[in-house]
Order: sequence, then structure tokens, then C-alpha cells
Amino acid sequence: MSESASTPGAVSGEGSGPLLSVRDLTVSFRTAQGPTSVVKNLEFDVPRGGALGIVGESGSGKSMTSLAILGLLPKGGTATGSVRFDGAELIGMSEREKRRVRGDRIAMIFQDPLSSLNPYYKVGTQIAEAYLSHRSGVSRKQARAVAIEAMERVHIRDAARRVDHYPHQFSGGMRQRIMIAMALSMEPDLIIADEPTTALDVTVQAQILDLLDEIRTETGAGLILITHDLAVVSEVTDQIVVMRAGETVERGAVEQVFSDPQADYTRRLLDAVPRIDDAIGVLRTTEITVPDNGRSAR
Repeated sequence: MSESASTPGAVSGEGSGPLLSVRDLTVSFRTAQGPTSVVKNLEFDVPRGGALGIVGESGSGKSMTSLAILGLLPKGGTATGSVRFDGAELIGMSEREKRRVRGDRIAMIFQDPLSSLNPYYKVGTQIAEAYLSHRSGVSRKQARAVAIEAMERVHIRDAARRVDHYPHQFSGGMRQRIMIAMALSMEPDLIIADEPTTALDVTVQAQILDLLDEIRTETGAGLILITHDLAVVSEVTDQIVVMRAGETVERGAVEQVFSDPQADYTRRLLDAVPRIDDAIGVLRTTEITVPDNGRSAR
């Protein structure tokens, strides 16, 4: 992956300004037809302890945005612009410095915990290994204690026993709690949750959203919630960015965007959401086409 941008530097922890500031972020890939941009001139801030929702259909570029922030773009991807985390520029930062930031200060929660967890290792071992990879001078016994504590924080009952269970011994919702526990074990300043509830039923989905909100309130960590579900955003986040084909269609406070959307695209997305107070009649649908930029972005 190649990246170009502003002045790189170590994360300072200076504590002033927004926790994350994204300016003019563009993500491009090399294709047979030439460079193709899948994220275009994106801008947003995440305050300390704040929650931002990035909403869009498949192909909108929301997941590529998170990968660009973390410096994990697939081969051939290029990120330009500015991504400042706690005052330090991430784009152009050395790989060694990025590794210190990833996991330790910025944690990622992925959509499918079953794919993210190794089926051959106990969940406690996986949480402990992730912790050990970012902490020097810590014994395995101490790391195991951290794993148990993290599992307790995400409300997994009998954590001292279940720490020795394998991923297949947990339900889908519990596996997602394991992934959140792994992220929490590092005590990150920013959590990026990429479609964390997509594979869950509505009851478990509500529990996971409540958990993420609880964690944000208790720890003061910032949260970026990436989803295609407008209802999910309304539950947890303060600010929203609506994306389409890699571009920002609308952004602002959640209440304002939901009550008075300015973009036609946002209005059509909201119209497509079933309403409990409008249960009788024909379900409203809307045809929305994502332009083909030569390469699809998630």
C-alpha cells in the first residue's frame, strides 16, 4: 500500500481538539482503466467521548474509510488527505508507528466475529495474545486476568470458566461480545465498529448497541459506528455522515438529519425504513443505484 499526505508524526496524547480529525480523505485504487477513487474528499471529526455514525449502502466506501484510518488498505490502495489522531498525522506514518496505534489506541470490531476469531484457540487465549502483543513485561497469567476482566465488562457470565471455551461454544451475540472484550482489553481511545450487529437478530442487536453505548459512557472512548442501518445510528451516535459512491451526501447531528434531511438521497433512505406508526398499507420502497466507479467499495 502506498500513502501520501501531510506531515507524519508520533501520536502525542496532547488532549486538545477532536480525538480524530479527517480532512479531504481520498482513497484510490489502481485499475486497468486507471486510478479509481472509492472515497472522495471525506471530512469529519470525532470528539473525545463522542460517537459518529457512517451510513451508506454497499459500495458507498464506508468500510474503506475505516481501513484508510487504520492504514490497512488492500494492496494497490492509496490514501491521500489528512487523518489526524490525537494531534498526530496517521497518513504517512511509518508502519512501526501505525502498529503501536492500531489495537492499542484505536481498536476495530469487525462484522463477523466467527471469521475474526480463530476456531482452534480458546477465546481467553486470543484476548490474552492480543493484549500481550501490545504490552511488554506482562506475564501470561496477568494477560489471562485481563481477558477475564474484559469478558466480565461485556457482561459474559461466569467469565473465569468461559475464558477457556472455544468460539464455537458461544452464540453469535456472545462471539461479538468476545470481539468487544478483545478491543476493550487495550483500553483504546477510539473504537471503530464496522457493521457490528448485521449478523445478529434484533434482540441481540439491541443488546450489543446498548453495550457499545455503555462502554463509550464509562471509558470516554470515541466511537465510529459503520452501518447500512439508519435505525442503528439513531440508537447510539450523536453525529452522522451519509455516504454514497464514496462521497459525503449529508452530515450533521443525528436528530437534525433525521428530522429535517437536506439531501434527497437521505430522504429516500429514511422513506425506505418501515415505520411502526404506518404499519397499514403498501410498504414504501425506493430505487437507489450506486454508480459503478470501476471498482466497488464497501
